[in-house]
Order: sequence, then structure tokens, then C-alpha cells
Amino acid sequence: MVERSRDWLDQAEGDLEHAKNDLRAGFYDWACFSAQQSAE
Repeated sequence: MVERSRDWLDQAEGDLEHAKNDLRAGFYDWACFSAQQSAE
């Protein structure tokens, strides 16, 4: 179970990084979507 939790955390961190990149690029709708995904 711990390994699966690590997978989820890794995915969340990737989603948050994606959101930051989208924000810098001006893709605000995708930034919001990716940020929300990282929180889920």
C-alpha cells in the first residue's frame, strides 16, 4: 500500500509542475485543470 501511495504523490507533484508551466505559458484554463488534478 505504501508503494501505491508514493505513486499517487509522484503523480500529484507532476500535475502541479504541469500547472505551473501552463500558468507561465498563459494557458490559464489548463493551469486550473492541472492544479485541481494535483489536489485530487
